[in-house]
Amino acid sequence: MDVSIIKWIWLIIAMLFFLAEVMTVGFVLAAFGVGALAAFLVALLGFDLQWQLLVFVVVSAISVVLSRRFADRVTGEQAEGVGVDRVLGKYAVVLTPIEPREAKGRVRVEREEWRAESEDGQVIPVDTIVQVVRVEGTRLIVRPAPDQEI
Repeated sequence: MDVSIIKWIWLIIAMLFFLAEVMTVGFVLAAFGVGALAAFLVALLGFDLQWQLLVFVVVSAISVVLSRRFADRVTGEQAEGVGVDRVLGKYAVVLTPIEPREAKGRVRVEREEWRAESEDGQVIPVDTIVQVVRVEGTRLIVRPAPDQEI
C-alpha cells in the first residue's frame, strides 16, 4: 500500500469513529476517533506505520480512561431517594380508610398525601401506621407496619 495513502486512511477512520459516536450513546468510540486523529497527525509528520499504530493505541487508551472519568462525572449516579423512590420503605399514616372496593384510601408520608391501596387487599382503618411497599403510578401500595409506630 502506498505510504501517502495511509495518512488519509487514518483521517477516514477518525471520521468514521466520530460519526459512529454520534449514533451511539456509549461515549467510547470518540476516544478511538481521537486516537486515529493523533495517528493521522503522526503520519503527516512522516513517521512510519509502527509509530502510527503505537500512537493510535496509546492515545486511544488514554482517551478512553479520560472519557470514562468525564462521562461518570457528567452523568453521575442518581441520588437515592429521588423522585417517587424516596417514599419506598417509609412509614405513613392512613387518613381515609383503605378499602379495596372503593379505591379511595389516602395516606400521609412525611408532609405529602398520596392515594393508597393495600398490598394484600385488606381494609386498613384510619390512623393505622403503614409501610410503603411500592409505587404504582400515582398510588402507593402499603401494608400495616409491623410495630405500628413511626
